[in-house]
Amino acid sequence: MSHYKSDQPAVVLGGGVNALGIVRSLGGAGVAVVVMDNDMKSPAMLSRYGKKMRVPTLEGQTLVDQLLSFSKGYTVPLMLFATEEKTVRTISEYRDQLSTAYHLRLPQHERLMALMHKQGFQELAEANHAPIPRTIRLQGMDDLVQAEQLKFPCVLKPSEKNYAYGARFKKAYKVLSADELRTMYAEIHPVLADMVVQEWIEGKDSEIYFCLQYLGKQGELVASFTGRKIRSWPIRIGGTASCTSAWEYDQELTQKTKAFFDQVGFTGMGSMEYKRDERDGQFYTIEPTVARTDFQEEVATFNGVNVPLAAYLYENGLTPQAAKRPDQAMVWRDPQSDRWAFEEGGKVVDERSCSLSVADAYWRWNDPMPWVYFMWDRVAQRFS
Repeated sequence: MSHYKSDQPAVVLGGGVNALGIVRSLGGAGVAVVVMDNDMKSPAMLSRYGKKMRVPTLEGQTLVDQLLSFSKGYTVPLMLFATEEKTVRTISEYRDQLSTAYHLRLPQHERLMALMHKQGFQELAEANHAPIPRTIRLQGMDDLVQAEQLKFPCVLKPSEKNYAYGARFKKAYKVLSADELRTMYAEIHPVLADMVVQEWIEGKDSEIYFCLQYLGKQGELVASFTGRKIRSWPIRIGGTASCTSAWEYDQELTQKTKAFFDQVGFTGMGSMEYKRDERDGQFYTIEPTVARTDFQEEVATFNGVNVPLAAYLYENGLTPQAAKRPDQAMVWRDPQSDRWAFEEGGKVVDERSCSLSVADAYWRWNDPMPWVYFMWDRVAQRFS
């Protein structure tokens, strides 16, 4: 890997596993990194890479003030990586204050908010003829009548990220009938009324694909990587537990993703998730991740496409690093959630990836502290 020395650090907002992958992707390439989080024991804050700064919050004017104060030590704009949706909203809302101090590659604010909202994205996808399952927005119990027209099973999930919802409920629920939907929504409704119900796409979790991209000026494709989930947690409706590359569909999904982003005027850091329907073999659009890095972003780095580095070099006018696929694909794995998914899923082995080398989301021989604390915390929880 080429190394880049620069007085212009990359600022990573957030300290979770997502941020850890970004810090390692940049720090391992020699880029100076500053990590800001409100938890000094979060994985990225324990990495050997970069300077760590504790901030009171990752959203609102307080965060903006922290960013502006930090930037005063530099005469050029700095690269900014968001890893959480609440941070994206703040950066977009305060873009006028931040734009002279940081590189902000963002679409227009209202378009970004629409892409971050499930129903807003649904409407954009339908308007641009993207293959997407039928979806009904629920804002109250009366809206359940409309959902009866859908073909069950369906998926019930929040219209957008909501931390009160996340504290009590799963990321999403598979519901088998209109009656089951009514019961589930009645329980969720007092906490979060704004939900969507979407027709289920038949297929295993290992048929979920994603395309990670960075788009520059006028939609220039700076970097793109196509991957495949191996397991999700919770199974069927959760986030990535393990994943690998999917070069066999790279051209198709790169084109699909860029075409959609071009149609809606999106630039910057983004990705799209797809599911391949086992009935017709077609890829159906699920949801985008916009203006922030994806949870499993580091899998691209392991497989020769360092998206954060490509974005950093592009925005700073530095020489890009050519993508180079390894001789053999690699697997990225969140150890705990992958084990849970493997056990609950009947211990089914993914034949396409079982012989590949695995990179643990936490463990690195040259950056061990995130893994050490992760293991210590697991032991502590077991005996608490």
